[in-house]
Amino acid sequence: MSIYKEINNLENFLDKVEFYLQEFVTPFASEIDHSPDALKKALDGLIKHSLLSARIPQSWGGLELNPEMFYLLQQLLSQYSGALAFLQLQHQGAVNAIVKSENEALKQNYLTKIVKENLLCGLGFSQLRRQGKPMITATPIQGGYEINGNVPWITGFDFFDIFILGATLPEGQELRGIVPFTPSSQVRFSEPMKLGAMQSTNTVTATFENYFLPENNIVAIAQPGDIHNNDKKVVLYPCFLVLGCAKAGLNIVEIVAQKKQLDFIKEAYDHLYEEWQICHNKIRTAINIENRSFEDDLQLRVWSINLAQRCATAAVTVSSGAANYYNHPAQRVYKEALVFSVFAQTTDIMKEILEQLMYN
Repeated sequence: MSIYKEINNLENFLDKVEFYLQEFVTPFASEIDHSPDALKKALDGLIKHSLLSARIPQSWGGLELNPEMFYLLQQLLSQYSGALAFLQLQHQGAVNAIVKSENEALKQNYLTKIVKENLLCGLGFSQLRRQGKPMITATPIQGGYEINGNVPWITGFDFFDIFILGATLPEGQELRGIVPFTPSSQVRFSEPMKLGAMQSTNTVTATFENYFLPENNIVAIAQPGDIHNNDKKVVLYPCFLVLGCAKAGLNIVEIVAQKKQLDFIKEAYDHLYEEWQICHNKIRTAINIENRSFEDDLQLRVWSINLAQRCATAAVTVSSGAANYYNHPAQRVYKEALVFSVFAQTTDIMKEILEQLMYN
């Protein structure tokens, strides 16, 4: 039974989560980054405490965290392990899509299994963001759709049981449907990619050849370009992952400052932590504003990315030569800052960051 049943008190809830992370994740953070087995053990801990049902309504047996609580949870997870935070967020994103689906039979089937049987879900639709010829297509046939093409990025092979596939229909609509995350004669998966960070998350590519996707596995069909419109609506929310990474870098700087007793390190920590608090408070305030502007959200996102990169660089700098070791916390956080800088990246984010690099 979850120790997080009582979630009305935000601070109490987060304190309990943090205690778990300090005890069972921090000592193994480097191993979790490299080893799928270690990551699986950490993920099992989140399952044990029902944290992977965070976005599922209580009527279905989930925690049903409010948005602020959910995103602060993401921030906390990324502070202690970027790989664990990234992997579980794939599941949370897929679950949220199922929760919002108008396919009631699908919801009944899968939400029940997610809560009661610990069914885990991934995502495979980032290719819908790409311009030009669709990478993967869905052709209507009797009883469903025929799927053909390539998915360039699916995280969680050998972790997740299913994933939500994104494919383009003949008229340009965006189809999302549930596919088993297991190889077959119609679906082939690559070996896990060799990534610079979060290697343990087992990110693969997939090739579909005349795969039949049944009608009852359709999560949603959206209008052309829907993913780009949605990216603008949610541009602020990855900030919490980014801020968690920034805090991880700050924690390293703080530990070194206490150990070396050098005033300039303490001064750097104080300056960056003050900025982190200001940025965090502005973002936390913003998510509770109903009619926010995309431009304001974009600026906060870019600020959080810039801050995480600087905090990670500070962690490497104060760690000196030891930061070169592959299992040093500073190196891990530096690589995680790279991942979170480009996570769910859009051309708007890329443009703003490049302009900041050129003119600031």
